[in-house]
Amino acid sequence: MTRRILHVVTNVGHYDDPSHATGLWLSELTHAWEVFEKRGFEQRIVSPQGGASPLEPRSLRFPSYDKTARAWRDDPARMALLENTLRPDQIDAADHDAIYFTGGHAVMYDFPESEGLQRITREIWERGGVVSSVCHGYCGLLNTRLSDGSLLVADRKVTGFAWQEEVLARVDKLVPYNAEEEMKKRGAHYEKSLLPFVSHAVVDGHLVTGQNPGSAKETAEKVAALL
Repeated sequence: MTRRILHVVTNVGHYDDPSHATGLWLSELTHAWEVFEKRGFEQRIVSPQGGASPLEPRSLRFPSYDKTARAWRDDPARMALLENTLRPDQIDAADHDAIYFTGGHAVMYDFPESEGLQRITREIWERGGVVSSVCHGYCGLLNTRLSDGSLLVADRKVTGFAWQEEVLARVDKLVPYNAEEEMKKRGAHYEKSLLPFVSHAVVDGHLVTGQNPGSAKETAEKVAALL
């Protein structure tokens, strides 16, 4: 049976300060897409509001702007997927085997409070499907509660973009909150690699999380292995 993956992307294009652009970190989508595509999985893209997903300008520069990211931007059909993302109310969770939250600082604004995304995540999780995220994508898991009222991330091993990486990326003064700290407040067992910006992915049951942009491929491979 063909496996189906639901990618989640942002609709936000800037920080609180509108002069600082942000958006989807493109390679976090393209690296995972390539892993799943090679396995013949079906893939769809959803966002909190549906419609266009802007691209993070910093993700369009070396070293993040690699072969897969360039190929995506050069393909009008692929770019159209990011112009016309689905809304959560258009998604039947039962049609999907895994959900994968992409990152980019923009997701810090629109992922955490999306009740539609929380519903999809909860339903996939409670059916035994895979819930996964990479980098800031774990902000989409901060407030997701299960049917019994418990937080999905509570008492589970999780990784995502580290505060140390925010400081090194010189965006610690721009971001709306410390995602690592917020995850710990929710009872998650946050882990990170010894060195910043190296690939690091954590599996806890059918929860798979990756730390940073360089972790997208490893995260996707661990999701595929579970499926």
